[in-house]
Amino acid sequence: MAFTPSHRGGEGPPLLLLHGFTDTWRTWEPVLPVLQRRFEVLAPTLAGHAGGANYPADGASDEAIVDAVEAMLDEAGWEAPAIAGNSLGGFVALRLAERGRGRSVVALAPAGGWTDGDPAIAETLRYFRMMARMVRDAAPRADQIAATPEGRTAASTAFASTAYHLSADLVAHLIRGAAACDSEPLVAFAEREGWRLDPEKVTCPVRFVWGTDDKLLALPGAAFRFRTEFPQAEWIEIEGGGHCPQLDHPVETAELIAGFSP
Repeated sequence: MAFTPSHRGGEGPPLLLLHGFTDTWRTWEPVLPVLQRRFEVLAPTLAGHAGGANYPADGASDEAIVDAVEAMLDEAGWEAPAIAGNSLGGFVALRLAERGRGRSVVALAPAGGWTDGDPAIAETLRYFRMMARMVRDAAPRADQIAATPEGRTAASTAFASTAYHLSADLVAHLIRGAAACDSEPLVAFAEREGWRLDPEKVTCPVRFVWGTDDKLLALPGAAFRFRTEFPQAEWIEIEGGGHCPQLDHPVETAELIAGFSP
């Protein structure tokens, strides 16, 4: 299977879509039909992920990923687009806004919201190490797994509350993409360095969106810092939503993104 570095399409004001850890740009496919009627969309695959650039020579870091996305914005001729990001992509979106490169941010269950020392941080990183082994074992059987509703549900249970509407092709792609992601360097970096963000530098409008059934970054702990450090932000919870609401609640998620992009 070929993994592509980015997708660009649609007409209108610019909108940057940033996927989560171990994902690819294709996680946005369920919301693209709505968003591309109203925006010119750029959805890149992040560095270290399947189809994306390699990490730089000095290693994986959040800074390296933000630098790579900022270079993509420069290449696209976009100074400060509206940005929506999920999980790791939500954190990267906030980091771009910190640099003045975002006109607005919709952060879907962004990473980095725990308080220092929260045991959920180590538990989540252990989960990603375990998942890396599981998806590598599953990747050769991705088409077979994704061929049935039961298989699609089992493959997506950690990040989506419902999978019946997802295509077998997309679920198989997500399995293979996670298996091909160079995840360990970024997990090791997060263990050493944690998450660095200066909320006072984020001056654009921010909307946080969280699914109430998020199993990966569960409320309230995974959002604690954002609740306290972004008092001006808008907060929306999707009832029954999982960690990737663009997959399990695509219509609502598309409207939450489009309706907050001035």
